Amino acid sequence: MELLAKNDQQLLVLSPLSLPSLQLKKDEAEKQGRSPFADFDDVEMLNWYIHERRHTNEANERSERTKREYENELRQFIGQLMTFAAEIGLDIEAIKDHSLFKSLEPRHLRRWQEWLMKESPRVKEKGPYSQTTITRKTTIIRSFFQYLYRVDYIIVETHIGLRKATVRNDDRPNRDLGPGDVVEMLRGFKAIEHPVMFGIILTLTATGIRNEEYCKLDVRHVQRDRILGGFFLSVIGKGNKRRQIPLKPQVIEAMENFRKARGIPSLSAADPDSPLFTTSRGTRFSPSYLNQYMTKEMIKIQERLNGLEINITPHVFRHAFAITSHLNKVGIYDIMRSLGHEKLDTTQIYLEKVFAKERHAVNQWSKNTLNEFL
Repeated sequence: MELLAKNDQQLLVLSPLSLPSLQLKKDEAEKQGRSPFADFDDVEMLNWYIHERRHTNEANERSERTKREYENELRQFIGQLMTFAAEIGLDIEAIKDHSLFKSLEPRHLRRWQEWLMKESPRVKEKGPYSQTTITRKTTIIRSFFQYLYRVDYIIVETHIGLRKATVRNDDRPNRDLGPGDVVEMLRGFKAIEHPVMFGIILTLTATGIRNEEYCKLDVRHVQRDRILGGFFLSVIGKGNKRRQIPLKPQVIEAMENFRKARGIPSLSAADPDSPLFTTSRGTRFSPSYLNQYMTKEMIKIQERLNGLEINITPHVFRHAFAITSHLNKVGIYDIMRSLGHEKLDTTQIYLEKVFAKERHAVNQWSKNTLNEFL
């Protein structure tokens, strides 16, 4: 079975470098009047699905971040099927055409989903996945098998075995930070002379950029605005879309203080291609390490947070940007564009709790509704 032979993490390398040869194989089958993917194996289908060119403009292709996310989820899915076949109930009597994907049927995906949610080692060790995680995993696996069926690589609608997974508003973790919360954090880190955390928090809050966008910033991405004056950040976000984000003078100052604390050159003296923000070792932050670092450092000002029941990660400062913008009367479409959201619905999710409180009936009562008592 080809996939079983290649599924070792070091051997299953999904790379766009093999796309030209896969394209030739596909074209040759098409020329012979056969199904375009007749000569593909499972690993090649994975590769093609993740890296296929769909647009004339390469900038419109899936971002590297999205490709990695799809690849990681599909790797985990395959690994789980093969490692825990008995526990999942993978009752495949015969492998069809040396293909795991062609051998799967709807009940297998249903059983995998149930096992993932209730019996997988991760659940037994750490507790259930969040509904957001289950929805993401289900969406990626369903999309992949829908694709395999649509292009005739498989002949069974395997994806119908997956139950629907959606995220209700109540399932989403509370990530709301207001300007007052951010001010307390900034004051806390200023008081203990911690310019690194001060710079991280002020930059994230005043720009609204994503964790991954922050980690990818180079010195050259801080550019002078020749039209409006000052500086802006040139950021490439999801979907390879570029945004220009104005930088307040205080943010530039915080960046310089961050770099001074890290012992790296000032913005004007630095190599343009060097990381804008670095770890204590002088290397670029990774998104996961930035999460860990911020969680660890927040403990130092815990007493200032007044029992704030929010897991402080880089992402919550995107919410802080949205909430602070709304409280400053910025229109929701401007907030959406500034955050790099494609859909207004996403921006509304960031603001839904604020909207709900603002529109609560009690806030629409007139003064002296209860005479002198209210």
